[in-house]
Amino acid sequence: MKKVYTAAFLAISALSVSAQSAIDAYNLFPDDLRGTARFMSMAGAFGALGGDLSTLSQNPAGLGVYRSSEVGVTIDLDFQSSKTMGSFTDSHTGFYCNNFGYVGSLYTGSDVMPTFSWGAAYQRKASFDRDFHGRFQSLPTSVSNYIASFTNGTDPSYLLVDNVQNPYQGISTPSGMIYPDWLSILAYNAYMINPQGSSNNYSGLYDPSYGTTANSEFSVRERGYIDEYTINFGGNFVDKVYWGIGFGITDLKWTQQAFYDEELQNARVPDYYATGTERGDGYFALDNFKQITGSGFNIKAGVIVKPIDELRIGAAVHTPTWYSLNQGYDAGVDFSYSTGYDNGYDSTDWAYFGYKLRSPWRVILSAAGVIGGRFILSADYQREFYDAMHYSDSYGFDYSYENQDIKDYFQGSNTVRIGAEYRVTPAFSVRAGTSFTTTAVKDQASNQQIEIATSGTNPAYTFTSDTNYITFGLGYRFGGFYIDGAYVHRSRESRYHPFTSFESMATSISEIPTAKVSQNNNNVVLTLGYKF
Repeated sequence: MKKVYTAAFLAISALSVSAQSAIDAYNLFPDDLRGTARFMSMAGAFGALGGDLSTLSQNPAGLGVYRSSEVGVTIDLDFQSSKTMGSFTDSHTGFYCNNFGYVGSLYTGSDVMPTFSWGAAYQRKASFDRDFHGRFQSLPTSVSNYIASFTNGTDPSYLLVDNVQNPYQGISTPSGMIYPDWLSILAYNAYMINPQGSSNNYSGLYDPSYGTTANSEFSVRERGYIDEYTINFGGNFVDKVYWGIGFGITDLKWTQQAFYDEELQNARVPDYYATGTERGDGYFALDNFKQITGSGFNIKAGVIVKPIDELRIGAAVHTPTWYSLNQGYDAGVDFSYSTGYDNGYDSTDWAYFGYKLRSPWRVILSAAGVIGGRFILSADYQREFYDAMHYSDSYGFDYSYENQDIKDYFQGSNTVRIGAEYRVTPAFSVRAGTSFTTTAVKDQASNQQIEIATSGTNPAYTFTSDTNYITFGLGYRFGGFYIDGAYVHRSRESRYHPFTSFESMATSISEIPTAKVSQNNNNVVLTLGYKF
């Protein structure tokens, strides 16, 4: 029998060939709309306006607009729902502190730079919370066939746990031997893939010549956040040019629990003694857990120009956030076959390693008009360079394959934000806005025209399409106090892929099933503040 328990094989795999991937980087940097209620009610179109605590994380030049000090706090109730394949629904409710901060402003008495301001703020930049599940009927192939396709060429002895070594320790292998992937090792020891003859090739469980039929279920639960702590400085020149610079420290945590199973009939399964294969029924369930944590720092700089009182033009540049991250994962597979007693459960130990990751650059161009002192119309254009994300190890050496995957899978993303505010009375205002963000995924990746590499032992991945926001809000001022409320609706679609398209020995690139996930978030946001 080839089966051995795999409780320790990943403990020695800190330098595994699939430690991280371009997909991991993509998952960590969503473009969420978060901040104060006023900021969110105008869809975040504040790049040329300033005078709001959220601008400390958007365009630091907004700090130069301040003429007084301010303190405020924002809370956010997030109602999330998702529908997968039009039938399977999930919901989640979260309660967050979006923002709290302080701005101080000093009147200098100078005609050249009449004010100088400084500020410190906390802001939740992104929430990763998401749940979805679904079911595929009549699969055209199996994830086991995909694993077999990239395991071909590997000597079976190197898939036994007792022979697994760190590939960077230089194990002796025959000429042309490839080092085993950890998903291959797990699948081999759970009989999801089986040797065929003496040529080091493998078969998956799905065999069209047997008339195999298969169904599967999947579920994904993600949690986490990016929090940013900023310190900013700003001022203005002759009340026409406002400037600002900010320094940010970020705290990141992302976890994913992913489940995928297949139930197959008339499949190519191991025989009773696991010395060959025969027709039979099979079942396996792959359960993966992954966690990424770490911190980073960034710099933001911006300017706002007011050529006339009715017009403001803004620009801001955000450097990448330079992250030091730690990633860990483990997995288990439950399996059973109708041909014998080789049924059970195999699992891995916890794999843990560190690396560095550079987030996308970001550029924001803005314009705003102020009409009659009562009506504001503002617009932002943002370009985020996802293809410039970059991996390196803890010593600064590049991960060349993952960085090439980033360029192959991703492109720049564009965001347009439009917001309006009307002051009904000196104390009461109404607001509305909309925002649209294009996907950062290239067509060749989203359309399964190329193979997609994932990390750890989870072959599944999700690509997000365009994102839309519709926002509304109210504001009320009384003395130095203010209270703002906002309602924010976000809609976006994603495509879940249980595994990538692949070249097999029998067919060309297979058509892999995909599931459309429609996600809607409804946020109720409240900000309380005081200007003094």
